[in-house]
Amino acid sequence: MNFYRPAGTVTGPAYGKGFKVLASCVTIALCAYAVSIAMRFPLPQFGIGVKLLLLGAGLMLGVSYYWFLRATVTIDEAGIRQTWLYDRHVEWRDVRGAKMIGIPYFSWLFPPRLVVRTGSAFATFNGGSREVLVEFAKISLAYQMKR
Repeated sequence: MNFYRPAGTVTGPAYGKGFKVLASCVTIALCAYAVSIAMRFPLPQFGIGVKLLLLGAGLMLGVSYYWFLRATVTIDEAGIRQTWLYDRHVEWRDVRGAKMIGIPYFSWLFPPRLVVRTGSAFATFNGGSREVLVEFAKISLAYQMKR
């Protein structure tokens, strides 16, 4: 028996515009700094370990940035899903509780998140649009009333 069923499917970005702008600025600044370092130091003379470390760091930055821009949250009859480098999915039958948490005074940058408690674990879902945040509030309220 499932406790909560959404009225319909809600899909939206996992990260808001403010966060995406900040992520873009930080990524551009880090890339500019990397170019500055590459021009000042003789990187070809360094060992293969240093080169691989720098390449890995750049790759991690690129992958993270890509998924910050592309990640989505979907709430439907099956449960809650968030795409990212690895997808996160919680089915309604596994949900034991849900609560919205946020950072005071920084909600314009970091909107509230939905923390879902399953049997022995927690899953956190980000909401980057008004529709997703409204559905998060409904889910949170439904599970608070369940107690």
